[in-house]
Amino acid sequence: MPKMVAVGIVTSAKMSKTRRVEIPRTVKSRKYGKYIRQKTVCHVHDEENESALGDTVEIIESRPISKTKRWVLRRVVSKGNVIDIVALRQSALAAGSQAESE
Repeated sequence: MPKMVAVGIVTSAKMSKTRRVEIPRTVKSRKYGKYIRQKTVCHVHDEENESALGDTVEIIESRPISKTKRWVLRRVVSKGNVIDIVALRQSALAAGSQAESE
């Protein structure tokens, strides 16, 4: 039987060699007939830590690696452009304090 392949977005890269990937999908509601956005969350094994937060990745089904990991990273489809707001604010404050001291 062939292994399943999915494409999703990395939502957490805090763990070493593990990524949290969300696979978005839309489902039609039986009761109301409107389309609802849903997501499937997968924990993915990333051996080289090559993916980062916000990247679009392709994952493939594998044997159980740990309690929650059942997928392996196949490739990074596109790099994400997630901005770290905390670091941006700190650099702006540092630049502002240097301008005041001059």
